[in-house]
Amino acid sequence: MSRHPHSPRKDGVDPVTRARARRRALQAVYAWQMSGGEVGQVIAQFAHEQAHEIADLEYFEDLVRGVVRHRADLDEALLPYLDRTVEEVDPIERAVLRIAAYELRHRIDVPYRVVLNEAIETSKRFGAEHGHTYVNGVLDHAAVAWRPAEATAKPR
Repeated sequence: MSRHPHSPRKDGVDPVTRARARRRALQAVYAWQMSGGEVGQVIAQFAHEQAHEIADLEYFEDLVRGVVRHRADLDEALLPYLDRTVEEVDPIERAVLRIAAYELRHRIDVPYRVVLNEAIETSKRFGAEHGHTYVNGVLDHAAVAWRPAEATAKPR
């Protein structure tokens, strides 16, 4: 019999609730990008919705606050890997890229492969038809620059 799908790993992280937190964070960052509203209000709106769907609320809030707090630095760091300005990137893909960039640069506890896979899956689910291929290309290059030891290590 396999483990229950909601049981955390040995490190206490539940991948299912983390994935839900990332999906909600995407929606919150998207809403913030579109409205320019106060981050606390955006978090409160989505945290309330999230309470009905078991998710990692602490991680959700860290992602949203982290993206908003570091937006200028994240955008500047992403720029060399984009073929247009950050503002010209589709709003969903822009939110996905900002969240993934935040995780790659500020959440070193999360393996870069997890960050990339989650970003790709989230953009497949919410983004434009081929948006995930764009996200994948940008993040593949960024990961090599930002996390060279991980990105260039041979798979075990």
